[in-house]
Amino acid sequence: MFSIITDTSANLPSGYLRENHILSLPFFYIIDGKEYEPNVTFDGPSFYAQMRQGVRVTTSQITPQQFLNGALPLLEKGEDVLYVGMSSGISGAFASASKGTEGLIWRFPDRKIRLVDTLSASLGEGLLVMEAVRCREAGMSLDETADLLMTLRHRMCQVFSVDDLKYLRATGRVSGVKALLGTVLNIKPLLKGDRNGRIVCIDRARGRARAITALAEKYNALAVEPEKQVVGIAHADCPEDAERLASLLRTQRPPKDILTVCYEPVTGSHVGPGALALFFLGDQDVRDKA
Repeated sequence: MFSIITDTSANLPSGYLRENHILSLPFFYIIDGKEYEPNVTFDGPSFYAQMRQGVRVTTSQITPQQFLNGALPLLEKGEDVLYVGMSSGISGAFASASKGTEGLIWRFPDRKIRLVDTLSASLGEGLLVMEAVRCREAGMSLDETADLLMTLRHRMCQVFSVDDLKYLRATGRVSGVKALLGTVLNIKPLLKGDRNGRIVCIDRARGRARAITALAEKYNALAVEPEKQVVGIAHADCPEDAERLASLLRTQRPPKDILTVCYEPVTGSHVGPGALALFFLGDQDVRDKA
C-alpha cells in the first residue's frame, strides 16, 4: 500500500478525495488581496460571476515546503508516497514537488517516493489520480502504479474551448495574435494539451454550438474503447453546455461513465468563465492527433 498526493488542479470532488484518503495540496488564489483555499472556500458560480464583472484573480504556486509538509507525516508513518501532479508545461508545482522530495529522500532511505508529471490539468490530471486509486485497490505496487501512469499520461487527450482568450493571454498561455482571433466574429478557439503539457491552439469554430460539436467530434475520432473508461468534462460555470456535450458523447460512443465538474479556481482563472473541456484516453499519439 502507498499514499497518494495530488493538488487541487486535479479537480476531483472533495468527497472522493476523503473516501479514498488522498491528500490534495492547495493552489491558493487571491482576490482583492485576500487569499483563499479552494478546498475550503470555493463557490463556482460566485467565482466566475466575479470574473465576468472584471475582478482580477491571481494564483499562488505550491512550494517545496508545502510538498514536504504534506509528505512528511505519511513517510513518518512508514508509508510510501505517490505524487500525481499538474503539468509541468503550465505550472511549476511539479518542480516544487521534485525539490521538496530532495529534502526527504535522505531522511527516509527505506521509503519510496514517486512523482508523476501528468502533463495535464483539471480532470486530465484527476482521471489519472483515479487510476492510481484503482491500481492501489487492485494491490499493485507503488512502482507498478507510477509506471502505468507514466504511460497513460501520453494517452490522455485534453481538448477544450474558451469563450474569450484574454484570460489565457493574460497569463502567457497563448500569443497575442491568437488571442485576438477569439474576440472577433464570434470565433471560439479550440485548444489542447500538447505532448509536453503546454496549451496550444488547434482550430477555431464559429459560435458556441459549433465549438461543443467540435469537442464531441474529437472524442468520436480519437477515444479508444470509451465503453471501458470514465470520461471527464470540466466547465467554468456553463453547466448547460457541459450537459449538451455529455449528451453528444452518449449518443454516438457512450463511455462507461462521465464525470462532470466545475473548473476549480486556479485553472479556471486561466481559462476564464465559459470554458468547456473534455478529457479521455486515446492512443499513444493522441496528443499529436487532437
